Amino acid sequence: MTAIKVTKAAHSTLGEVDLNNSVMGKKFTDYMFVCDYHEGEWKNPRIEPLQLIPTHPAAMALHYGQAIFEGMKATLGKDGTPLLFRPDENAKRLNFSADRMGMPLFPEDLFVEALQKFVAIEKNWIPTAEGSALYLRPFMYADEPFIGMRAATSYKFMVIASPAGPFFSRPIKLYAETKYVRAVNGGTGEAKAAGNYAAAIRPTEIAKSKGYDQVLWLDAQNFEQIQEVGTMNIFFKIGGKFITPDLSGCILAGITRMSVIDLLKDKGFEVIERPITLTEVKQAAANGTLEEAFGVGTAVGIAMISEIGNDDFTIKFEHGTPTGEMIQNTLNGIKLQKIEDKFGWIVEAK
Repeated sequence: MTAIKVTKAAHSTLGEVDLNNSVMGKKFTDYMFVCDYHEGEWKNPRIEPLQLIPTHPAAMALHYGQAIFEGMKATLGKDGTPLLFRPDENAKRLNFSADRMGMPLFPEDLFVEALQKFVAIEKNWIPTAEGSALYLRPFMYADEPFIGMRAATSYKFMVIASPAGPFFSRPIKLYAETKYVRAVNGGTGEAKAAGNYAAAIRPTEIAKSKGYDQVLWLDAQNFEQIQEVGTMNIFFKIGGKFITPDLSGCILAGITRMSVIDLLKDKGFEVIERPITLTEVKQAAANGTLEEAFGVGTAVGIAMISEIGNDDFTIKFEHGTPTGEMIQNTLNGIKLQKIEDKFGWIVEAK
C-alpha cells in the first residue's frame, strides 16, 4: 500500500461554522479521505479537499445497495491532541459488514492510519463544548457502472466528517413497533448496511408522528423479543442487574455497547446478554423491579429513556436513569482524557 497523499485545500470554510452549536450532518469539514478498489486491490489512498464525486448513473450501489458505513467521533484531549475512540473495532466491524454484503475487505491498519491522519488535519473542526465532537463517517460503496445482479468489481472507501452537538438533549420516548421489522436471523441486521436504515425511515416517521423519538424494534415472528432501538443498542436495569439483548444474528454489535458492558462490570454491576421480551419488561414495570433503561450508540452516546409504549400500553420511567448518567459521564471523561483510560480505548490522531 502506498503512502497517503495529501492535497491541501485552497481555503477553509471553518470560519462559517459555529462549532459549538452544530447539528450533526449539516455542515462538513474541509477534507475527505478517498481510496479506490480496482483489479482486486485497494489503490491511491488520499486526503483531498471535500468535493462532489463523479458517479455514473449505473453505479451498482444505486441499484443493488452495496453500501456500508461506520460511525465514529473525534474529541480533543487535555493537551489539545485529537483523539479517536477504539478505531480498531470500527475497522473490524466495517469488514464484517463488507463480508456480509459481498464487498472487499479494507485493510484495517490503513483504516486506522487514514482516520488518524484525517483527524489530525481536521483538528480545528473538533468542537470543545460539552457533549459535542467531530462525527466521522467512514463508508464504502460499489461504484462500478453495471446493470446486473452480481458483486461489483470496483468500490470507493471514503471518510467525511461533520461537527456535531449532543444528539438528544432530553430523555427519549420509544415506540414499540408491531407492524414493521428491522431484521431477522440470516438477514443483514448484523451488518451496518445502508439499506437497513432506509427500511427504518418510514416506521420512524410514523413513530415521531405519534409523539415518540425512536422505534423499539421487536422480532419478526411474534413482536415480542426486543432487538434494538432505531440508532442504538438498549440496556434495561431490572432488579439491580443490567440486561441487554444478545447478539443473536439480527442485532448490530455496537462499539459503544461493548464499551458500556465493560464499564458497567467495572462499576460492579452484573451484565447479562440474553434474549429479553417486551412481556418481561412489562412485568418488571408492574412488579416494581424495572429501574431504568437507556440506549447506547456512537451518534447518541448514552440516551436516557423516559417512556416505552405504543397504542396499547405505556411504561414510564419515573425515577430517571442515574446509572445511565454515571456511565455517560464516565465514557465522556475517558474520551476527553479527564478520566484514566485503563482499558486502552483511546488512540491519538497525529
